[in-house]
Amino acid sequence: QRYVETDFEWIAGWGFNFARLPVSYWIWSDKDNWLQIDERELAPLDEAIEWGRRYGVHLNLSLHRIPGYCVNGRELEPFLLFDSPRASMERALGAAVHHWKFLANRYRDVPPERLSFDLFNEPPFMKDLARYEEIARSLVAAIRSGNPARTIFADGADIGQTPVPGLADLGLVQSTRGYLPKMVSHYTATWVPKNEFESFEKPTWPMRADDGVLWNRDKLREELIVKWQPLVKLGVPVHVGEWGCFNKTPHAAMLGWMTDLLALWREAGWGWSMWNLRGSFGIADSGREDVTYEDFHGHKLDRKLLELLLAG
Repeated sequence: QRYVETDFEWIAGWGFNFARLPVSYWIWSDKDNWLQIDERELAPLDEAIEWGRRYGVHLNLSLHRIPGYCVNGRELEPFLLFDSPRASMERALGAAVHHWKFLANRYRDVPPERLSFDLFNEPPFMKDLARYEEIARSLVAAIRSGNPARTIFADGADIGQTPVPGLADLGLVQSTRGYLPKMVSHYTATWVPKNEFESFEKPTWPMRADDGVLWNRDKLREELIVKWQPLVKLGVPVHVGEWGCFNKTPHAAMLGWMTDLLALWREAGWGWSMWNLRGSFGIADSGREDVTYEDFHGHKLDRKLLELLLAG
């Protein structure tokens, strides 16, 4: 799908200033011929970057699927970045470097205040951070060969949830997530492994997990803020690259949970980007059954959610 100009107009009109664009390299390349790039297929991205300039919205380009890895369906890649024989991992990393070097050079003249890069979305769960650090350093070097001043984001390990102190010297932004507890954010979501849910009961907020732990603002602070403070003390900026709530969670529970999250991030001084603008986690066209929507240019707007985000 192409991007839609009115999305950028809405974002700016509401007073927001940042949009994360998750993309798949499959759009301009082929998993069976990693080094092939069809520049014509990048026209929608060129268009989005121009709209970001026009509406004053900073764009963060994230490789949601990079050669060798995607948080969804990574087994579809011919060689893997992680947990494979060394030769296979090196083939994947070589291709990943190739694509970031190409993108960095293509957009080298777009000022850093308008465009930043996110290395790749949500690295896997891992016992040892060494392989991720190795990958990240190679990708950062590729990007900086195109524009040394480009702002670069690195997602936390363990699906964005764990800080990576070994990258602190690179001058990156580290990107965390705001999806805990999954029993609230992803209630009934079939793509989340069952062992990641704290409970399968209908969400409330606060909410007690099956193990007896009470999830409330204090628990969120412990899980989502405190563990990142050692990184902050090293001078590393932290950004919440994704957060949001699936449309099956009751609206009241969602708003209560989000109120606490926003308060914590405001207290910490962290920016955030929400998944997503339009769709089942979104401000518009979310498909919730317990919301009275407002008509907004032919779309269904969750006004209560929008007002909460603006206040936060």
